[in-house]
Amino acid sequence: MMHNNTIQDDRGYSLLELILAMAIMLIVLGLTFSLFGKSLSTRQRESSRTDALTAAQAALNVISREISNSGYGLVTNGIISGDSNDRQLHIMANLNNDLAVSDQGEDITYFYEPATQSILRYDANRNGVGSGETSIIINRISNVEFRYFDYVGANPVGSEVLPATASKVNTGRVRVRITVALEPTEGQPNPVNVQLISDVTLRNADYMLQQY
Repeated sequence: MMHNNTIQDDRGYSLLELILAMAIMLIVLGLTFSLFGKSLSTRQRESSRTDALTAAQAALNVISREISNSGYGLVTNGIISGDSNDRQLHIMANLNNDLAVSDQGEDITYFYEPATQSILRYDANRNGVGSGETSIIINRISNVEFRYFDYVGANPVGSEVLPATASKVNTGRVRVRITVALEPTEGQPNPVNVQLISDVTLRNADYMLQQY
């Protein structure tokens, strides 16, 4: 008679095997969470960069629109020479074509405030004559710069005038440059600055009126 002896090993996993399995699992989970965290951080950073550039472009559009109306209803281009330089622009317009420049939006000054990294807009007539209001156009800006181009003589493309010395009576174009400081990006040179530029033609400047 033959006997079939089957020996079964019911010992299961040893403690060492369990520890090794748990260690491998922890490493895999750590790598997974690390990749997920980097991906999420990259997405948030890119979203923040996009928001910053979109806001800067919107602010630039608002500034450009108001500058283009400078001098409307006046006999000048509307730029207040003594109060305009490379960091500040003071413009006036008679938008309602009445007897005085005393309505909202007709006496505007744009300037940069380093302490808050903001472009501010001062409307001298926001709350009535002699009662102005300052508002923030955009923050998180590292710089804003104004450049002035005169249209005189045989130079129809306009020649740049130094802000500190220019009378600006012949200025027909203003260049606005906004510098946006983006959040640092790992693995890239930092800080990263992006410049947005708008060349605004003063439609009511003497030179431009002669072109119609």
